[in-house]
Amino acid sequence: MDEIEYTRLRKEMVEYQIKVRGIRSQNVLEAFMNVRRHAFVPDEYRNRSYEDNPLPIGFNQTISQPFIVAYMVEALKPDKNMRVLEIGTGSGYQTAILSCLCKEVFSVELIDSLGESTKMKLKEEGYNNIKVKIGDGYLGWKRYAPFDRILVTCAPINIPEPLLEQLAEGGRMMIPAGESHRQKLYLIEKVHGEIRQLETLSVSFVPMIHK
Repeated sequence: MDEIEYTRLRKEMVEYQIKVRGIRSQNVLEAFMNVRRHAFVPDEYRNRSYEDNPLPIGFNQTISQPFIVAYMVEALKPDKNMRVLEIGTGSGYQTAILSCLCKEVFSVELIDSLGESTKMKLKEEGYNNIKVKIGDGYLGWKRYAPFDRILVTCAPINIPEPLLEQLAEGGRMMIPAGESHRQKLYLIEKVHGEIRQLETLSVSFVPMIHK
Protein backbone atom coordinates (compact mmCIF):
# COMPACT_ATOMS: atom_id res chain seq x y z
CA MET A 1 0.00 0.00 0.00
CA ASP A 2 1.45 3.41 -0.95
CA GLU A 3 1.27 6.79 0.82
CA ILE A 4 -1.57 8.00 -1.41
CA GLU A 5 -3.72 5.09 -0.29
CA TYR A 6 -2.76 5.57 3.37
CA THR A 7 -3.72 9.24 3.09
CA ARG A 8 -7.11 8.31 1.64
CA LEU A 9 -7.73 5.85 4.46
CA ARG A 10 -6.65 8.44 7.03
CA LYS A 11 -9.17 10.95 5.64
CA GLU A 12 -11.89 8.30 5.90
CA MET A 13 -10.85 7.53 9.49
CA VAL A 14 -11.16 11.19 10.46
CA GLU A 15 -14.51 11.64 8.71
CA TYR A 16 -16.29 8.38 9.59
CA GLN A 17 -14.72 7.22 12.85
CA ILE A 18 -13.89 10.47 14.63
CA LYS A 19 -15.73 13.52 13.29
CA VAL A 20 -19.08 11.78 12.83
CA ARG A 21 -18.97 10.57 16.44
CA GLY A 22 -18.80 14.04 17.92
CA ILE A 23 -15.16 15.18 17.88
CA ARG A 24 -15.39 18.87 16.94
CA SER A 25 -12.02 20.46 17.73
CA GLN A 26 -10.48 21.48 14.40
CA ASN A 27 -6.98 21.28 15.89
CA VAL A 28 -7.57 17.72 17.05
CA LEU A 29 -9.01 16.68 13.67
CA GLU A 30 -6.02 18.21 11.88
CA ALA A 31 -3.61 16.35 14.17
CA PHE A 32 -5.30 13.06 13.32
CA MET A 33 -5.11 13.92 9.64
CA ASN A 34 -1.41 14.74 9.85
CA VAL A 35 -0.08 11.87 12.00
CA ARG A 36 0.66 8.73 9.98
CA ARG A 37 -0.94 6.04 12.16
CA HIS A 38 0.41 3.28 9.92
CA ALA A 39 3.95 4.31 10.86
CA PHE A 40 3.22 3.27 14.47
CA VAL A 41 1.68 -0.13 13.63
CA PRO A 42 3.77 -3.33 13.22
CA ASP A 43 4.28 -4.46 9.63
CA GLU A 44 1.94 -7.46 9.92
CA TYR A 45 -1.00 -5.20 10.86
CA ARG A 46 -0.15 -2.18 8.71
CA ASN A 47 -2.91 -2.80 6.17
CA ARG A 48 -5.38 -2.49 9.11
CA SER A 49 -3.89 0.74 10.45
CA TYR A 50 -6.97 2.89 9.88
CA GLU A 51 -9.59 0.46 11.15
CA ASP A 52 -11.71 1.52 14.11
CA ASN A 53 -10.00 -0.99 16.39
CA PRO A 54 -7.07 -1.33 18.76
CA LEU A 55 -4.22 -3.38 17.25
CA PRO A 56 -1.40 -5.43 18.85
CA ILE A 57 2.05 -3.81 19.00
CA GLY A 58 3.85 -6.62 20.85
CA PHE A 59 4.75 -6.92 24.54
CA ASN A 60 1.05 -7.62 25.28
CA GLN A 61 0.30 -3.98 24.45
CA THR A 62 -1.97 -2.34 21.88
CA ILE A 63 -2.31 0.84 19.87
CA SER A 64 -5.65 2.29 20.97
CA GLN A 65 -8.79 2.66 18.86
CA PRO A 66 -8.60 6.01 16.99
CA PHE A 67 -11.90 7.33 18.39
CA ILE A 68 -10.86 6.68 22.00
CA VAL A 69 -7.57 8.50 21.42
CA ALA A 70 -9.47 11.43 19.89
CA TYR A 71 -12.03 11.49 22.70
CA MET A 72 -9.36 11.59 25.40
CA VAL A 73 -7.26 14.20 23.63
CA GLU A 74 -10.19 16.52 22.91
CA ALA A 75 -11.38 16.27 26.52
CA LEU A 76 -7.99 17.56 27.68
CA LYS A 77 -8.53 20.82 25.72
CA PRO A 78 -4.82 21.03 24.82
CA ASP A 79 -3.10 24.07 23.36
CA LYS A 80 0.34 25.07 22.08
CA ASN A 81 1.44 26.61 25.40
CA MET A 82 0.93 23.46 27.46
CA ARG A 83 3.27 20.87 28.89
CA VAL A 84 1.72 17.39 28.90
CA LEU A 85 2.60 14.20 30.74
CA GLU A 86 1.67 10.93 29.02
CA ILE A 87 1.75 7.68 30.97
CA GLY A 88 2.25 4.70 28.68
CA THR A 89 4.13 5.71 25.54
CA GLY A 90 3.21 2.44 23.84
CA SER A 91 3.35 2.67 20.06
CA GLY A 92 3.94 6.44 20.18
CA TYR A 93 0.83 7.27 18.13
CA GLN A 94 -0.95 9.17 20.87
CA THR A 95 2.36 10.79 21.81
CA ALA A 96 2.66 12.10 18.25
CA ILE A 97 -0.90 13.46 18.34
CA LEU A 98 -0.13 15.33 21.57
CA SER A 99 3.11 16.60 20.04
CA CYS A 100 1.09 18.35 17.31
CA LEU A 101 -1.15 20.04 19.86
CA CYS A 102 1.10 20.99 22.78
CA LYS A 103 4.37 22.74 23.53
CA GLU A 104 6.13 19.77 25.16
CA VAL A 105 5.25 16.13 25.78
CA PHE A 106 6.85 14.07 28.55
CA SER A 107 6.08 10.37 28.14
CA VAL A 108 6.84 7.47 30.48
CA GLU A 109 6.98 3.84 29.31
CA LEU A 110 7.56 0.89 31.63
CA ILE A 111 8.75 -1.60 29.00
CA ASP A 112 12.38 -0.87 28.13
CA SER A 113 12.51 -2.34 24.60
CA LEU A 114 9.19 -0.78 23.61
CA GLY A 115 10.14 2.64 24.98
CA GLU A 116 13.48 2.71 23.19
CA SER A 117 12.07 1.61 19.81
CA THR A 118 9.20 4.08 20.07
CA LYS A 119 11.57 6.90 20.95
CA MET A 120 13.48 6.19 17.72
CA LYS A 121 10.25 6.00 15.70
CA LEU A 122 9.06 9.38 16.99
CA LYS A 123 12.37 10.97 15.97
CA GLU A 124 12.20 9.32 12.53
CA GLU A 125 8.72 10.78 12.07
CA GLY A 126 9.99 14.26 12.97
CA TYR A 127 8.46 14.83 16.41
CA ASN A 128 11.07 16.79 18.30
CA ASN A 129 9.20 18.26 21.28
CA ILE A 130 8.95 14.92 23.10
CA LYS A 131 10.95 13.47 25.99
CA VAL A 132 10.58 9.71 26.65
CA LYS A 133 11.88 7.90 29.70
CA ILE A 134 11.73 4.30 30.83
CA GLY A 135 10.13 4.13 34.24
CA ASP A 136 7.14 3.44 36.46
CA GLY A 137 4.26 5.52 35.15
CA TYR A 138 2.42 5.26 38.47
CA LEU A 139 5.02 7.68 39.85
CA GLY A 140 4.70 10.19 36.98
CA TRP A 141 7.76 12.29 36.17
CA LYS A 142 8.38 14.50 39.17
CA ARG A 143 11.43 16.20 37.69
CA TYR A 144 9.33 18.12 35.15
CA ALA A 145 6.15 18.60 37.19
CA PRO A 146 3.73 20.28 37.41
CA PHE A 147 1.99 19.45 34.13
CA ASP A 148 -0.86 21.37 32.52
CA ARG A 149 -2.35 18.14 31.21
CA ILE A 150 -1.90 14.44 31.99
CA LEU A 151 -3.07 11.60 29.75
CA VAL A 152 -2.89 7.99 30.92
CA THR A 153 -3.10 5.07 28.46
CA CYS A 154 -3.17 2.17 30.93
CA ALA A 155 -5.59 1.48 33.76
CA PRO A 156 -4.64 1.44 37.45
CA ILE A 157 -7.17 0.11 39.96
CA ASN A 158 -7.24 3.51 41.66
CA ILE A 159 -6.06 6.90 40.44
CA PRO A 160 -2.39 7.30 41.49
CA GLU A 161 -1.76 10.00 44.08
CA PRO A 162 1.59 11.05 42.47
CA LEU A 163 -0.26 11.95 39.25
CA LEU A 164 -2.79 14.06 41.14
CA GLU A 165 0.09 15.84 42.89
CA GLN A 166 1.88 16.51 39.58
CA LEU A 167 -1.21 18.02 37.93
CA ALA A 168 -0.94 21.82 37.80
CA GLU A 169 -3.58 24.13 39.24
CA GLY A 170 -6.31 24.42 36.62
CA GLY A 171 -5.00 21.26 34.97
CA ARG A 172 -6.88 18.35 33.43
CA MET A 173 -6.17 14.62 33.39
CA MET A 174 -7.81 11.82 31.41
CA ILE A 175 -7.32 8.40 32.98
CA PRO A 176 -8.96 4.95 32.81
CA ALA A 177 -9.25 3.19 36.17
CA GLY A 178 -10.83 0.13 37.73
CA GLU A 179 -10.74 -3.65 37.63
CA SER A 180 -10.46 -5.41 34.26
CA HIS A 181 -13.78 -5.38 32.36
CA ARG A 182 -15.14 -2.77 34.81
CA GLN A 183 -13.01 0.20 33.87
CA LYS A 184 -14.28 3.75 33.54
CA LEU A 185 -12.62 6.71 31.86
CA TYR A 186 -12.34 9.70 34.18
CA LEU A 187 -11.84 13.40 33.56
CA ILE A 188 -9.96 14.88 36.52
CA GLU A 189 -9.65 18.64 37.13
CA LYS A 190 -7.69 20.48 39.81
CA VAL A 191 -9.53 23.66 40.84
CA HIS A 192 -8.22 25.77 43.75
CA GLY A 193 -6.24 22.77 44.91
CA GLU A 194 -9.29 20.50 44.99
CA ILE A 195 -9.73 17.44 42.77
CA ARG A 196 -12.93 17.17 40.75
CA GLN A 197 -13.68 13.81 39.12
CA LEU A 198 -16.14 13.10 36.31
CA GLU A 199 -16.90 9.59 35.04
CA THR A 200 -17.25 9.50 31.23
CA LEU A 201 -17.06 6.25 29.21
CA SER A 202 -16.83 2.54 29.96
CA VAL A 203 -13.50 1.41 28.47
CA SER A 204 -11.05 -1.49 28.29
CA PHE A 205 -7.36 -0.61 28.62
CA VAL A 206 -4.33 -2.71 29.44
CA PRO A 207 -3.72 -2.64 33.21
CA MET A 208 -1.14 -0.28 34.69
CA ILE A 209 1.77 -2.21 36.16
CA HIS A 210 3.20 -0.60 39.29
CA LYS A 211 6.57 -1.81 40.49
